[in-house]
Amino acid sequence: MTEHTWTVTGMTCEHCVASVTEEITEIDGVTAVAVDLPTGAVTVRSTAPLDEDAVRAAVVEAGYVVAV
Repeated sequence: MTEHTWTVTGMTCEHCVASVTEEITEIDGVTAVAVDLPTGAVTVRSTAPLDEDAVRAAVVEAGYVVAV
């Protein structure tokens, strides 16, 4: 099990949280997604290390950006 946290910008409400969570959950191996709306922190747990590009693509698909 691995865990990594990214900062996602542009989220303003619970709908934003749900969209990001839904897209990231679709990545193979993801077991949990926790989003802290005030800080933009998105913590992802998975069965194996995740490809950061896959996470970025999922966040973009939801309409947001992973901060660099």
